[in-house]
Amino acid sequence: MFRDRKNIVQLIFILTGAVFIVRLFFIQVLDSRYKFEAQNNVMRRIIEYPYRGLIYDRNGKILVFNTPVFDLMVVPKEVQIKDTLIFCERFGITKEEFVKKIKEAREYSTVKPTAFLKQLSIADFAKVQDFLIDYPGFYPQARTIRSYPHHSLANALGYIGEISKKQLEKQDNKYYLQGDYIGISGLEANYEELLRGQRGVKYMMVNVRGVEKGSFRDGIYDTISIPGENLYTSIDLELQQYGERLMENKIGSVVAIEPATGEILAFISSPTYDPNILTGRHFSENYRKLEKDSLKPLFNRPLMAMYPPGSIFKIVQALVGQQMGILTPHTTFACNKSWGPNCHSHPSPQNLMGSLQWSCNPYYYMAFRNMIQQGKDDNKFKDSRIGYIQWRDLIMSYGFGHKLGVDLPNMKAGYIPSPEFYDKWYGYNGWKHSTIRSLDIGQGEVMIVPIQMANMAATIANQGFYYAPHFVKHIGKNKEVPEQYKEKHYAKVDKKYYPVIIDAMEMVVNGGTAAIFNKIDGMKVCGKTGTVQNPHGKDHSVYITFAPKEDPKIAIAVFVENAGFGAMTAAPIARLMMEKYLNDTITKPHIEKYILEKDFIHRNKTVLKK
Repeated sequence: MFRDRKNIVQLIFILTGAVFIVRLFFIQVLDSRYKFEAQNNVMRRIIEYPYRGLIYDRNGKILVFNTPVFDLMVVPKEVQIKDTLIFCERFGITKEEFVKKIKEAREYSTVKPTAFLKQLSIADFAKVQDFLIDYPGFYPQARTIRSYPHHSLANALGYIGEISKKQLEKQDNKYYLQGDYIGISGLEANYEELLRGQRGVKYMMVNVRGVEKGSFRDGIYDTISIPGENLYTSIDLELQQYGERLMENKIGSVVAIEPATGEILAFISSPTYDPNILTGRHFSENYRKLEKDSLKPLFNRPLMAMYPPGSIFKIVQALVGQQMGILTPHTTFACNKSWGPNCHSHPSPQNLMGSLQWSCNPYYYMAFRNMIQQGKDDNKFKDSRIGYIQWRDLIMSYGFGHKLGVDLPNMKAGYIPSPEFYDKWYGYNGWKHSTIRSLDIGQGEVMIVPIQMANMAATIANQGFYYAPHFVKHIGKNKEVPEQYKEKHYAKVDKKYYPVIIDAMEMVVNGGTAAIFNKIDGMKVCGKTGTVQNPHGKDHSVYITFAPKEDPKIAIAVFVENAGFGAMTAAPIARLMMEKYLNDTITKPHIEKYILEKDFIHRNKTVLKK
């Protein structure tokens, strides 16, 4: 029994030894991976960041390009500094900053590189490049940042910045590393995966002082970086810059769309800022200043500001009223101010075209009442609910109350109140037309964002359909366009009801509420003014328009806060931009002078300039 035990123990030792011998042979002779890792002690892994895709306007003018910069990387375990004060003097930092940065790097990893100084310009890097040989553990990493030659379109282009810890944790494919840059807003964020490209890696041999001595094994483990795709936008840079100039000292939005495609020609949020200030080493400092600015230049008004539409809503009311069988071109109502809504002086009574030409409030009080209360139920509350549900469904088919699918993040949906909303406020069977009558002229609870206003103008220009508004004209060499921007969206109003409305909109310009400023010689222009009641100050000025009437090339919506009548501010801005785009000239310079002199900002003017 003792001999058997002895043999078993000996066998176990022999087998264990055999396993170790085989494993060592495999590691030392057959598998080069461990040799590679051992050599990694004298090898540096360098990430090659790709050139981010460029962004152009519709005419090939560059809007965004890349500028080379350098990050000074540090590997804490390799750092050797004899005199910290001299180091700080050479690299332009304080001793406190040095201690803080080294501490942060060590907390991240003692053996992995991390950025010590970020985004050094070529000139700044040239000043310190020769000192790096004296400081093992430090080496440069080439990067690029964005530059904007025209200082325009900031709210649409967006900006890039260092990826946050939260974003790192949420990513699915683990592409990004700490310190990587990512599109944070605007087109930069929406088209991030196309613009960013694919980074590469190269392995360099270095000596004990950190000096590169050449590629490891002739670069067989290296991968090349792949540049990002270029983005060709539908923006007309000249029109964009002209619109931004007209909107100086004003708060509001301008959106111009090509009706036949849904392509956005101009996208103006005012006040705005120079996009160059959100690049480089002072990004955080400048962002804080913009964030604190009382005029909110970071707020993307065309997508996020929600307003009552005012009298421009009467156009959709007139279309929906016809579809519901309530209105015809010959339906006439008197301008009876005793019905409640105030109205300016004009001939009375008016038919459907005249109601739009003169923007008659009492007409739409009666029209909306008849749409909501159709006598389908003896109970007026139930009857109003039936009519309102039908009305709301038709209204929302114009893109109101939901996001349009524009290729920018953070768009608001606007708001067309549901029956349940009114049930909550007034109780079930507790509301009827007289309760919600403010909706008849685009006031009350209905809210629309400016890009929806422009889309409405484009839909009417197209006589009943629209393409989702978008910035992308095509992407990369293959000239691809996302499929969702080729799809027609139809409003639920028959095409036969549009001609009378379009004729009425032409009358608005030629001899109605917009006749003062918006006529363009030799061109048929259609438009509609609006003045939006503002309980917090002067009324807002709004206007939508498109031209030419027979073959619309451009549709525009202008909204200017605290600027009074639509005909006096929003309409002339739209007229100037339309003439600039269609004729490349301004035939009425006195109108331009009039608008440029307008100043509706009475608060602290602290919009940050470069």
